[in-house]
Amino acid sequence: MAIFEGAGVAIVTPFLANGGINFGKLEEYIDFQIENGTDAIIICGTTGEASTMTDDEHLECIKVAVDRTNGRVPVIAGTGSNDTRHGINLTKKAKALGVNATLQVTPYYNKATQKGLIEHFTAIGRAVDLPMILYSVPSRTGVTIMPQTVAHLSKYDFVQGIKEATGNISNVAEIAALCGEEFPIYSGNDDQIIPILSLGGKGVISVLSNVAPRQTHDMVKLYLDGHHEEALHIQLEFLPLIKALFCEVNPIPVKAALNLMGMEAGPCRLPLTTLEEHHIPLLKQALIDTKIIG
Repeated sequence: MAIFEGAGVAIVTPFLANGGINFGKLEEYIDFQIENGTDAIIICGTTGEASTMTDDEHLECIKVAVDRTNGRVPVIAGTGSNDTRHGINLTKKAKALGVNATLQVTPYYNKATQKGLIEHFTAIGRAVDLPMILYSVPSRTGVTIMPQTVAHLSKYDFVQGIKEATGNISNVAEIAALCGEEFPIYSGNDDQIIPILSLGGKGVISVLSNVAPRQTHDMVKLYLDGHHEEALHIQLEFLPLIKALFCEVNPIPVKAALNLMGMEAGPCRLPLTTLEEHHIPLLKQALIDTKIIG
């Protein structure tokens, strides 16, 4: 069984002007997401700026997500690391806080061979009895989990899906062919939700959901319920906004969008900065066109 089907949000971490975490706003965001149909909360991922958090901040965000969600939808915590021992330690602590699963990114900077990836994910899975979703995002890490490697890892009970953010649809098709229709594949790119669902995907782990949770949820549900044309219409309608949300490195634009919506996401932490002025009209117009703001 998949940890979830549908639209999971890769939720942002709202920051205060002084750089601290705005935990009150994070609780508001979680409620907003669940009230608008989001099927899972993915906390402390790329969009959540986990890479600039201390371990204490990381774990506090996970605790807030688990407590605020209170069992309404699954909570999946990003606990990946380029140090396997550190990944095991974070995953143990996330399990103790009550998460339903973890998102495990490929090791970054030091990278790994495919053999190294197998040993890394297997070490975490054997050390902590908790489901994991693999996360392949070579644009961030320089490493792709190859389809044959996914097929190998999918034989372990603790590996319960992959967030596929390579942008390579041929890779996704090969993973689906090698792993079978029961293995959950989640789109990691909002512009490829329908293509990946058409290959048997179970949903999306979405940046778009931060600003359009109901529409993202509906897109996936419509497709899974067999209403393919209606789902495709939403995908195409939202492509300009999706493009605007990635006009600069994520999560700079999505935080700017939330701020334009009056939701007080605050700034990003350095080395990420504010959205360039010339991108603001594009983002604002896309939000207007999709009726997210007036």
